[in-house]
Amino acid sequence: MGTVLQIRNLALGYPSLTLFRHLSLDIDGGTTLAVIGANGSGKSTFVKALLGLMTPIAGRLSWPSGMPREIGYLAQMSEFDREFPIRVRDLAAMGAWRGFGLWSGLDRKGRDRVSAALEEAGILDLANRALHTLSGGQLQRALFARVILQDAPLILLDEPFAAVDQSTEAHLLSIIRGWQNEGRAVVLVVHDLSSVLDHCSHALLLGGEAATHGPVDDVLTPEQLVKQGYLSKSQAAWMFRGAAHYSEGVHV
Repeated sequence: MGTVLQIRNLALGYPSLTLFRHLSLDIDGGTTLAVIGANGSGKSTFVKALLGLMTPIAGRLSWPSGMPREIGYLAQMSEFDREFPIRVRDLAAMGAWRGFGLWSGLDRKGRDRVSAALEEAGILDLANRALHTLSGGQLQRALFARVILQDAPLILLDEPFAAVDQSTEAHLLSIIRGWQNEGRAVVLVVHDLSSVLDHCSHALLLGGEAATHGPVDDVLTPEQLVKQGYLSKSQAAWMFRGAAHYSEGVHV
């Protein structure tokens, strides 16, 4: 499906703090890359760099087919103003802003696209509800509908399962699988490993100025998670209990 983004020798951080160094990887279409790490390891900073909002300390980002006109982006829910006075339908339509002029509004085809995205997100019946009346899970579905309408080759999701119930998480994961099957690249910042192991093809583990990446089963091992400060030895032993690949330093 081709490489969407090439990252070479990337280092990110701030004048007095380097979060990680020497990251080189390709993000290919049809893959879902889980970004894992302890708080402060650079997960959200990595997403900001991909969006062009953060200047790297070193290294470069290259787009083999040119930087896309649109990158699908879903920020952490805590960054969203739930009191903004618009309807669910209006929020979703923001994802299709390139399809209509500043003053012209959506045509019939555009309105149909908005309705289809809301239906895919499972909230078409909430289309005319005000945002402040939604639960956390309903708002996250509305934000996913906006990303659907962006129709982007690269989709960045920053902790999309925070404050949602298991039913909503399962529905959102089905949307992500659909994007993967369509050949889109998905970068997914997550905190809970249970959502990662079964649904992502690759992982990027950050911690201690290091960055380890590769297929999920190769990266999210007890040894790596302990080494890079994501889990303690006892936490890793509990989470991976029974796994055949424990090292002596982790296995209890």
